[in-house]
Amino acid sequence: MKVAIIMGSDSDYKVVEKTEKVLKDFGVETQVRVISAHRTPNRAMEFAKEAEENGVEVIIGAAGKAAHLPGVLAAFTVLPVIGLPIKSSTMDGLDSLLSIVQMPKGIPVATVAINGAENAALLAIQILSVKYTQLREKLKAFREMQEKEVIEKDEAFLNK
Repeated sequence: MKVAIIMGSDSDYKVVEKTEKVLKDFGVETQVRVISAHRTPNRAMEFAKEAEENGVEVIIGAAGKAAHLPGVLAAFTVLPVIGLPIKSSTMDGLDSLLSIVQMPKGIPVATVAINGAENAALLAIQILSVKYTQLREKLKAFREMQEKEVIEKDEAFLNK
């Protein structure tokens, strides 16, 4: 199982490293690349066209501003693509979110929240868990751990 995380700029890594960490914590192999939809469009196309034969099963495209990277990647592959909008300096990431989420009919890109790095990873894991049952079990354990943490915090407030 392999997830490719493609970011439009190395400045996006501050957010993307959280995605990478969650995937690695779940035992998912990752490949992180810097490929720009606008500055290296041929490289983006080649990556997407070759991703499946290179063992990639899910692609996460992280981009800010005119965040066309996830859509460009999705145009050249049938693999699931998850868009991770990066908060930009201009419109607090709303420009990124809208650039990713407003895909034309026929080329879907799943989209998470602005800077939603952890959820991008968890969505990729959920997609992979259809095929890899061990990931499904890890997800169940993760959800149970989250529930336990919230209950413990609640009880701490009750006992004040």
